[in-house]
Amino acid sequence: MERRIDMKEVSDGRLYRANDLVKADCGGCEGCSACCQGMGSSITLDPQDLFQLYRGLQMDFDRLLEGGRIELNLVDGLILPNLKMTKAEENCTFLNREGRCSIHPLRPGICRMFPLGRLYENGSFRYFLQIHECPKEGRRKIKVKKWLDLPEIDRYERFVCDWHDYVKDLQKKVGQDPEQIKPVSMELLNRFYRTPYDPSGDFYEQFYERMQ
Repeated sequence: MERRIDMKEVSDGRLYRANDLVKADCGGCEGCSACCQGMGSSITLDPQDLFQLYRGLQMDFDRLLEGGRIELNLVDGLILPNLKMTKAEENCTFLNREGRCSIHPLRPGICRMFPLGRLYENGSFRYFLQIHECPKEGRRKIKVKKWLDLPEIDRYERFVCDWHDYVKDLQKKVGQDPEQIKPVSMELLNRFYRTPYDPSGDFYEQFYERMQ
């Protein structure tokens, strides 16, 4: 989801790479689940997120959708999946009774980053620290890549850029012809989300085959 923001107001004024230290470590977020509540439809999922959930939970796209774990919403002109919040409490459906994430090893990229965001520029991106988003005090410095806790960070970041550019191109296309929103979105969902990936295979190889 693209946001129009003033970086001077929302960040500490710095931009970070994967090997940089950033004051984001919340010490396991003990006693806090603020970022898992009241997020609406903002936790948009990319294909890598669905691959991780499929591999870890043995639940494909349709089962996650039918089970009320994810939902579909319009995001800047395209229909995309996001983590669903419960209607009454506005908690993430994966938040357990103890206020902990029940899929922490499988958590989506947006959840992994928090309280970081991404600023896309010139075919790449850098991270920034959102200074007003996390209420946890006394955060410690940690390397960005350690905070993300993902293997093959270079491949992951390349995927993030390519997926971002691909989606932006489609959003531009449907912006010029709104009647294309549904067919373009359905093609996107079927190709990159609904058609199962081989959980024992390499995600990035499978993803780029679908990009052809």
